[in-house]
Amino acid sequence: MQKETRAKLQFWGAAGTVTGSKTLVRYNNKKVLIDCGMFQGLKELRLKNRDDFPVDPSEIDAVILTHAHLDHCGMLPALVKNGFAGNIHCTAPTAELAKIILLDSAKIQEEEAEEANKRGYSSHKEAKPLYDRQDAELVFPLFKIHDNSEYVFIDQEIKFQFHHAGLILGAAMVEMELGEETIVFSGDIGRQKPHLLYPPKKLEKADYIVLESTYGNRNHPDEDPVESLERVILETLDRQGILMIPTFAVERAQEIIYFIAKLRQQEKIPRIPFYLDSPMAKSATEVFYRFPDWHLLSNEDVQMMQDECTMIEDYYRSQMIIQDKKPKIVLAGSGMITGGRILYYLQKHMGNPNNTILLAGFQAEGTRGRSLMNGEKELKFFGDWYKLKAKVEHLNALSAHGDQTDLLDWVGQFENRPKKIFLNHGEPMASHCLALKLKDTLNLDAEETKMGLTYRL
Repeated sequence: MQKETRAKLQFWGAAGTVTGSKTLVRYNNKKVLIDCGMFQGLKELRLKNRDDFPVDPSEIDAVILTHAHLDHCGMLPALVKNGFAGNIHCTAPTAELAKIILLDSAKIQEEEAEEANKRGYSSHKEAKPLYDRQDAELVFPLFKIHDNSEYVFIDQEIKFQFHHAGLILGAAMVEMELGEETIVFSGDIGRQKPHLLYPPKKLEKADYIVLESTYGNRNHPDEDPVESLERVILETLDRQGILMIPTFAVERAQEIIYFIAKLRQQEKIPRIPFYLDSPMAKSATEVFYRFPDWHLLSNEDVQMMQDECTMIEDYYRSQMIIQDKKPKIVLAGSGMITGGRILYYLQKHMGNPNNTILLAGFQAEGTRGRSLMNGEKELKFFGDWYKLKAKVEHLNALSAHGDQTDLLDWVGQFENRPKKIFLNHGEPMASHCLALKLKDTLNLDAEETKMGLTYRL
């Protein structure tokens, strides 16, 4: 077989959108997939989860997983189910969190398919999950764990390192050497000064960069997230209302719990009931204990979080809390209201104007969270429409993603001038604005990637 001398990139997802991250690298007759995420949000995107992979999974030599968010790891069970049998390279926290997230994803899919079939609101004759819990468990033996900055060889001419990305526990950017050239995959880059994690690693050299652009067209507000949380909590309690926080189970939940626990200890807010109603987020919080080298919290901090917040796993206790109309603070999945227990809270309480829904992170196009951000007064779930009367707040200051300034600063610290920057993981306007900024402020060649296209390096 003739050796491929030029690397090629093909974006199977997260091009023109923020979900479904999958980037295939071809070099030296090897195929390496960076991330294997699930599409979320718009129906036309979610339907792509049912499509065949563009390449037979059995032909893929390895997967490199940047972090454990569902839009980066959520299709691994489908990849394995369809023939992939290579190593899935990742950091230790990513492996542990991915296990939790994939099992939860499979469980939710099974439950939603069962509910759709029972209530008859599926557009298919029989609703079926993308994968079940057995499929998810087949992924776990393939995880190959690596330390931060450890060199990993795919073959003699392909090697890579993981470096701190600052987004969630275990999240990493990928510095890959393909022969004589270096390509850096940013993964999802965190903020320059994360609250719980180490900041994104400053790298020296890259010939090419694949750069996320989630917040490529805007900056986060210059506000203290703890003060903002305090304000929202006190305003809700003045109305004798319930504060409902749809939350991402990994990192966002832990950060919000930490902030609220501190406010309680400092007696800045009343000690009303404070719940984390998410088995997945509870498990993710416990992972912090096991990997102290990957975050800035002490074991005492983690224990304080668990002491101050009542963590709910049992379904029946969850239902009792949902039915209770007394003032309380509840964090429940999912962060963009695409599923999970938050829907049951909204079903019961979003019609009360005394209550508050706090959106604490990016809301992708086509999600219920984006609908609330856009001022919609009704949400559809469980096959019915529910009217919104509760107050909606959105705190971008709580987002884990780096904003436009963070991204420009991170790219600007490379000592050489990259030949090209490929922008992915952003909605069209965000990617377009970042491309213009990179050209205007750093004089760099930046291209907005297209789904399915192949790019030669």
